[in-house]
Amino acid sequence: MDKTITLLAGDGIGPEIVKAGKEVLEAIANRFGHQFTFQEAHIGGAALDATGEPLPEETIERCKNADACLLGAVGGPKWDGNPPHLRPEKGLLAIRQILNLYANLRPVQVLDALVDESTLKKNVIQGVDVLIVRELTGGIYFGTPRERRQIDGEEGVIDTLVYKKEEIERILHRAFQFAQLRGRHVTSVDKANVLESSRMWRECATEIAQQYPDVTLEHMLVDNAAMQLIRNPKQFDVLVTENLFGDILSDEASMITGSLGMLPSASLNSTSFGLYEPVHGSAPELAGLNEANPLATISSTAMLLRYSFKMSEEADCVEQAIRTVLNKGYRTADLAHNQATTCSTSEMTAAVINEINVAIHS
Repeated sequence: MDKTITLLAGDGIGPEIVKAGKEVLEAIANRFGHQFTFQEAHIGGAALDATGEPLPEETIERCKNADACLLGAVGGPKWDGNPPHLRPEKGLLAIRQILNLYANLRPVQVLDALVDESTLKKNVIQGVDVLIVRELTGGIYFGTPRERRQIDGEEGVIDTLVYKKEEIERILHRAFQFAQLRGRHVTSVDKANVLESSRMWRECATEIAQQYPDVTLEHMLVDNAAMQLIRNPKQFDVLVTENLFGDILSDEASMITGSLGMLPSASLNSTSFGLYEPVHGSAPELAGLNEANPLATISSTAMLLRYSFKMSEEADCVEQAIRTVLNKGYRTADLAHNQATTCSTSEMTAAVINEINVAIHS
């Protein structure tokens, strides 16, 4: 099968981890007889340095002409003083909106090999398998006006939260559909006791649940959800919420696994196209040191194979390779605690690829 993948390395450790993801995809193509064509494009701070824009038109076109995109990370202190329209993050927000990538999937799984890495008790987290479904192109991140202005003679600020009913409904449908393939339980998270947007969200969730009688719907306020994720994460199957809440809760949930460096994500439109990226940031302090954990990016390639290319066997192969290297004791610095073999970014990548290649020669 021939597929084109656009690589958006971005900033900080982005080039190193995207390189790891590309090498894993090449190994999969070799093992399963596929042809993957890679094309590179700038985004974020790297794009600002190269073109003066956080999302150049050439990048947009290369993403539109691809079957999927793999992103590293954007941002860093180098660009912190830039005006809002010239911040690296603007490129990421813009590509999500331009490509209509409204459905963000963030799986949170605790692997047996890493159960002791979390600060939470083993009996609390062992077996956790949660899918967070986050609405990605609406809400307060995209609402206007967004500005500073004089309010009653004083300096003030306005951020606007906007959702159309159709935007709420489509992400809720995706959540229920994913739940049908999993544990058939959806937790819809809102702040309906305060926000009008959340009251509409809750009404939509209740209405849509009637179309999925095989799925149980539970409503939960966001502050309670934040507490329950730490208290009893195993109660969740699919957790669906709006943009801002999803951003915060998914980062909180990442620490259940022991490291932000382990969590992948997929951002999907209404077809099979998706942008895949690790949940973590650009970690500029690690850039160029060959120390970053590539496993979140490698896990993101598995999601790319599964959701955009419909290659379930290939995705399973990547995920099994990750489990195997962790079971053998390999750890990057963020996970190493003396008892493990500490390895570099490239060494961890090579270990995963070796496991992918084992079956070729067996």
